[in-house]
Amino acid sequence: MSTPDITADAPPKGVKRPGDRIFTGLATGSGIAILTVLAGVATFLIVKAWPAITAGSDEIKGDGGLIAYIAPLAFGTVLGSLIAIVIAVPMAMAVSLFISHYAPRRLAQPLSYVVDLLAAIPSVVYGLWGIAVLGPAAVSLHAWLADNLGFIPLFSGPPSVTGRTMLVVGVVLAVMILPIITAITREVYSQTPRKQIEGALALGATRWEMIRMTVLPFGRSGLIGGAMLGLGRALGETMAVTIILSATGTVTFDLISSDNPSTIAANIALDFPESSGLDVNVLIASGLALFAITLVVNMIARTVIVRTEKASR
Repeated sequence: MSTPDITADAPPKGVKRPGDRIFTGLATGSGIAILTVLAGVATFLIVKAWPAITAGSDEIKGDGGLIAYIAPLAFGTVLGSLIAIVIAVPMAMAVSLFISHYAPRRLAQPLSYVVDLLAAIPSVVYGLWGIAVLGPAAVSLHAWLADNLGFIPLFSGPPSVTGRTMLVVGVVLAVMILPIITAITREVYSQTPRKQIEGALALGATRWEMIRMTVLPFGRSGLIGGAMLGLGRALGETMAVTIILSATGTVTFDLISSDNPSTIAANIALDFPESSGLDVNVLIASGLALFAITLVVNMIARTVIVRTEKASR
């Protein structure tokens, strides 16, 4: 009985099937479309912000010109996002490891669904929760931090009596970005090669030693990527920050006082409806600064991930 020739219907070498050509074209077109949209957004921001960039310092509200106007907002944006990352990343690692390597299967699946559902909650709901529940509950904590850790500039006080502080904003942002980081980290941790896990356990490693030697190194790039995606979400968050924060426009590292820096996104949301003329261009210029910050963060994340992957090979 002769064996059928499986290469009889194969196309000549170097010739692509129609399906391959269609898929290649769609993939290439999608990549070009993304770059086109990105370039279009950047062009729009630059064109609309140019009158503010070229305007004199006396034409822009405040003292010191455009840079002096944007700098405190950029400071508040980065500060709140860094607080969120510091809180969210360890929690995301712990939740991801519990779901992927500790929890029973009947518990891990429902728990992963619950964590993912946090991403579906509107940001305005987070803002209302922060100002009505978390803020008042944090007043006593602010007083304790000022009394016991007031020698640290972050908690020098005087503490806010309303709880509408940068610390509360950071906690709310951490809860908002937690499902993003957790989802990515969980999937990466669950894809750790089974042979590495079984080999570590066979050599006598405990479960934590196995995780430390195999799972964490394997998922390092995924954790960094998830953290940077969460940071990007925190940098651009608008409604939750606008509702919670009692901003005064000052530049301060004090996280528990009533004097708080605002953020770029929140400032645009508050001022844009009542602005006109050059003031609109100034707000768009601040949006251009936020766009640049987010782009730089993603470029740094991409570089770190590539270097991490090369080092792990």
